[in-house]
Amino acid sequence: MSAFEDQSGKISSKLFRQIIEPQSGRKRDEVITGPGFGVDTAVIDLGNGNGLATSSDPVSLIPLLGLKESAWLSVHLLVNDMATTGFAPQYVQFVLNLPADFPRDSFEQYWKYIHEFCDDLGIAITGGHTAQVPGQESTTPGGGTMFLQAPLDEIITSDGAEPGDKIVVTKESALVSSSILAKSFPETVKEECGPEIYEQACENFYRTSSLQDALEATKVLAPKTELKAMHDVTEGGLLGGITELAEASGCGFRVDSDKLPVGEAPQKICELFEIDHRLCVGAGSMIMAVAAGKEEALVNYLNDQSIPATVVGELTEKSEATILIEDGKEDSFKFDGNDPYWNAFFKAMEKGWE
Repeated sequence: MSAFEDQSGKISSKLFRQIIEPQSGRKRDEVITGPGFGVDTAVIDLGNGNGLATSSDPVSLIPLLGLKESAWLSVHLLVNDMATTGFAPQYVQFVLNLPADFPRDSFEQYWKYIHEFCDDLGIAITGGHTAQVPGQESTTPGGGTMFLQAPLDEIITSDGAEPGDKIVVTKESALVSSSILAKSFPETVKEECGPEIYEQACENFYRTSSLQDALEATKVLAPKTELKAMHDVTEGGLLGGITELAEASGCGFRVDSDKLPVGEAPQKICELFEIDHRLCVGAGSMIMAVAAGKEEALVNYLNDQSIPATVVGELTEKSEATILIEDGKEDSFKFDGNDPYWNAFFKAMEKGWE
């Protein structure tokens, strides 16, 4: 019997609460924010007015995508988690369990890109573990942990939203998933969607950092009182991310599906691969919970910084459940935890798409 019910993807909220949450080592008073479903970062009180924020994520090594692109994902998906604090990460450690047949020159290139992306962002690589492992074939061969130090009372966490807060989303849905699919199966996407859509998707790949979105938001709204919570869009896409933020904060939500932003390239590529853009991993987009009355100022400011932003709904009392509005009709929405992106990726490989 598989540890997870669906045998893939992130652990479900139910299993997390049953297995991990009640068994998280020694309880220490200085751990302000510990393990929580939908919570991007842990926060530790350093006792000097500062806090240590830390977060972990898998690294990526996707042969069809390329070494540079894989290194970009390895660094920036970690950065996106840390960006939810309202601050930029400062340090990182990597664990790499690479395939046994991974060539030396490929490793040198891959690591060179990881170094350069970290250096560009001011992040010091402070250590880790590197090895080659027989039988390793995963596209996520290891992980990384990032750290930052900042004033404790200014560090935002994704469990800080409250009923009545407005939900703001930056950029658009399915940015990273549609980009990876296009870059991994270029001939199929060019033939079925056209070369312009393919080029748009490739350009979107390097829009998959949400660090600037978060840092700019803290310039116009006060952290924790006006900008209540942030959550980056990973597995489960926009709707999965909103569900996680609401659950972490003990809230329900009401979201208008028609307001969820999607660009032409992500929409057409998701249609080609028969997946719902609202539920696909969407790194590059940031979900923000904003005090009511402050959302317009945030959206206008971000748009002025060339960061598209949209109000898509609001947080509600938990008792009001989770509501999705489609075609003007309200209905209960339950995210099942499944992101259709990976199945689409592997099905395309099985079909021999190029």
